Amino acid sequence: MLKILSSKEIHDLDRHTIEEEGIASIDLIERACKAFTLWFTNRYRPGKKIAVVCGFGNNGGDGLGIARLLSMEGYRVQVVVVSAGNPTSDFEINRNRLPAQISCAEWSDSNSETLFSDADILTDALLGSGLSRSMEGTLARVVSIMNETDAIKIAVDIPSGLLMDRPSEGVIFKAHRTVSFQLPKLAFFMPSNDSLVGEWSLVDIGLSATFLSNQSCQHFLVIESDISKLLIPRKRFSHKGTYGHALLIAGSSGMMGASVLSSKAALRAGVGLLSAHIPKSEKNILPIAVPEALTEYDDHETCFSGILSPEKYSAIGIGPGLGKKKETLQGLTQLLETYRKPIVLDADALNLLAENSHLLHLIPTGSVLTPHPKEFERLAGAWKDDFERLEKLRMLSAQLKSVVILKGAFTSIATPDGKIFFNPTGNPGMATGGSGDILTGILTAMLAQGYTSVDASLISVYIHGLAGDLAARELGMISLIASDIVNFVSKAFLQIKKEM
Repeated sequence: MLKILSSKEIHDLDRHTIEEEGIASIDLIERACKAFTLWFTNRYRPGKKIAVVCGFGNNGGDGLGIARLLSMEGYRVQVVVVSAGNPTSDFEINRNRLPAQISCAEWSDSNSETLFSDADILTDALLGSGLSRSMEGTLARVVSIMNETDAIKIAVDIPSGLLMDRPSEGVIFKAHRTVSFQLPKLAFFMPSNDSLVGEWSLVDIGLSATFLSNQSCQHFLVIESDISKLLIPRKRFSHKGTYGHALLIAGSSGMMGASVLSSKAALRAGVGLLSAHIPKSEKNILPIAVPEALTEYDDHETCFSGILSPEKYSAIGIGPGLGKKKETLQGLTQLLETYRKPIVLDADALNLLAENSHLLHLIPTGSVLTPHPKEFERLAGAWKDDFERLEKLRMLSAQLKSVVILKGAFTSIATPDGKIFFNPTGNPGMATGGSGDILTGILTAMLAQGYTSVDASLISVYIHGLAGDLAARELGMISLIASDIVNFVSKAFLQIKKEM
């Protein structure tokens, strides 16, 4: 997992690296400049005019070093220096290193309209990650003008004006791309910041691995190698009983597609046996659509009303296409009162719980809840900003002693110990009916196979998103439907663990 540190912790990481290696801070800046330049030259060819806007701090020092290195690579580079505060010593060192062929202009109100008006690429090195308040005065005017240009806009480490780990206000640089040094910033994962950060990338600048391994942390970015390590290889003499017997309670009259999609996903996720509990009137659909699943029929004609002997199942998932009839509420209540293993709760199961909050205490410890933002709001209440939403997510997970998965871009996985994991896979094409039903199926299958609720959640969310990415790569985002995601689940597992 990649740790996501606070502004202070990143400052401490830089300082520890300098002390550990016995180098000067300007040497670490040079390392960052080289990493950015390599990223840049792999994407943009020489010939375009590059404007680099620098403040007086060390982020401005990064910008000056980047300008010098890009010039050495054959790019036409112009530097614009914004005088605000006192220049740092590292800024001055890199200003003195600028070669003569680089134009270096001081920003002023009189020349502000023309300084970088003809730039093809505008690089923001005005302010860095140490910012503690919104910009004012000259800096705010500069960023406002930068935002009005038609150039491709790239932020060095973090867009100027964006606070790392709390809500931001005022003028903020609107980057098309952000190149972050070593680690992502918490602000990158907030929906409200998407139009400011743009597409972000990480470049390795060799910060202290010792410091990182010893640093406690609450926020993490999941990476593919993490998922590969979590997956348990299959043994030669295993059999279907080895991989659990899962039950999916999904579908109602007119909503049987949810049962079909979640059942197919559970089977593709490797469960040994799958039973699907469906209304009596819909008994002809599932055996035809999913012949590999066992079917169990409810006493009610059109909806779920309860099951007998739930304890025989290794794991249960409930919610997709369920509806909210009073009989369904009674059945859900009965299930929560009698089944003590972890349950996957999705869709209408969550809506019923939100409307009947006195039932929340019945959720078995270690369960997994999978709300989308509106379902989460019904459970946790409204929030004033994305950071408060994240805290509400953390609190709900701790309260229920269960994993809560808040679906969306960079799906947030909260665990009862206060940690939050951000998932990098998935794409906007997955914003289609049935996508969440597939995640429920995968999660139920992983729990049935004996994975902990945390590991099952990390694996399932990553695989679900990766299947969507692989499908979008072949079919495009616009035409993507939920069935496509199911069809690529097996390829997602293959990419993660070839031998499986």
